[in-house]
Amino acid sequence: MSARTASVPIDTTELRAALAVARQTTLELVARLSDHDLERVHSPLMSPLVWDLGHIAAYEDLWIAHRLGGEPLLRPDLAEVYDAFETPRAQRGDLPYLRRAEALAYLEAVRERTLATLARDPGDGTLIELVLRHEGQHNETMLQTLELARLEDYAPPGRVPTPPAPTGHSGLELVEVPAGPCTIGAPPEGFAYDNERPRHAVELPGFHIGRTPVTNATWLRFVEGGGYIRREWWSDEGWSWKEEYDIERPAGWTADGREWRIGGHAPLDPDRPVVHVSWFEADAFARAHDARLPTEAEWEKAATWDQETGRARSQPWGSEPTDGKRANVGQRAYAPAPVGAYPAGAAPSGCLGMIGDTWEWTASRFDGYQGFVAHPYREYSEVFFGPDYRVLRGCSWATAARVAVPTFRNWDYPQRRQIFAGVRIARDGA
Repeated sequence: MSARTASVPIDTTELRAALAVARQTTLELVARLSDHDLERVHSPLMSPLVWDLGHIAAYEDLWIAHRLGGEPLLRPDLAEVYDAFETPRAQRGDLPYLRRAEALAYLEAVRERTLATLARDPGDGTLIELVLRHEGQHNETMLQTLELARLEDYAPPGRVPTPPAPTGHSGLELVEVPAGPCTIGAPPEGFAYDNERPRHAVELPGFHIGRTPVTNATWLRFVEGGGYIRREWWSDEGWSWKEEYDIERPAGWTADGREWRIGGHAPLDPDRPVVHVSWFEADAFARAHDARLPTEAEWEKAATWDQETGRARSQPWGSEPTDGKRANVGQRAYAPAPVGAYPAGAAPSGCLGMIGDTWEWTASRFDGYQGFVAHPYREYSEVFFGPDYRVLRGCSWATAARVAVPTFRNWDYPQRRQIFAGVRIARDGA
């Protein structure tokens, strides 16, 4: 996480309000769960939900009261339990983590220390922002767990409908992005994660990229057309993974044409973007359509670069993504909107839905930009650099609005499907 510049004023009132909103979101997600469902392991890929509560508290106490405020840790005995790097998810169910009442009390006590530190000295605001975005990212992780849990009687808080489906989008329509320079990465001012910097110039050849993400209807045709049995469309590693785990359709799809969403089954909506597909599946789909996955530089150029002005737009949707008009971010839909449902948030290239709804796999492996500097700790990004992880861009419906910027880089193993991840195809230019 790179520091703010000294010229950026610190609005402590806004930070307090944002901290309160983030905490309200966290507590609302778990309020309707039984102790059993909150405290048990729902999937070996995910932590018990109550572990996330304790981890959110421990992380906040470490960075605000301890690192920023100079106070001793409130619960040093819990540091190892809630160290995300040292305790892989598959092992967390065996840890002595706090149960519901203790975890909620820990969250409350840590927040009192945070507000006291903020009143004394917020620093340059960077660590408060770090903690805010961390909690938002764990809210998305918790929503992944809730979807994997298959809880028929769980009702997510305040669910609202998505906009109606526009017509004519399949995910196969392409827009042309002409050759030329662009800048990639976060600007030097304001908050950004370390892997988003330094901002740098890139010269890209012309290419074509999907106007929208690929829809469920288009993916269904891929399935029915032999997409999971046509060996020629799969990489060697992807085919081996598919065969080993008997993969026949996206995660969450049922054989009778429905899909799991948070709170139960729903009919497969043909107009929504496909989600819960791995990089291997996304790559095979692209190959089957004489296409490929975009590089992350191509993705970011399509999302931000305005050819007319020769400058990047910091946000393709405008200045406010959560007004319900530009992106399905922070809308409490608890599902993707139909592709193309937010035309007001069109990117300069003409692409739709580049922020919100679904993460999009790219062809790029996760590495640091040239000149990368780890900050404030190397375990956030640097230890994951290399060939094992692929980059995802664009954020999903579950991403906190504060996190949902076009320079944000997510990453995961190519076989992972618990993420709300889909695909936008690309082709080389003429």
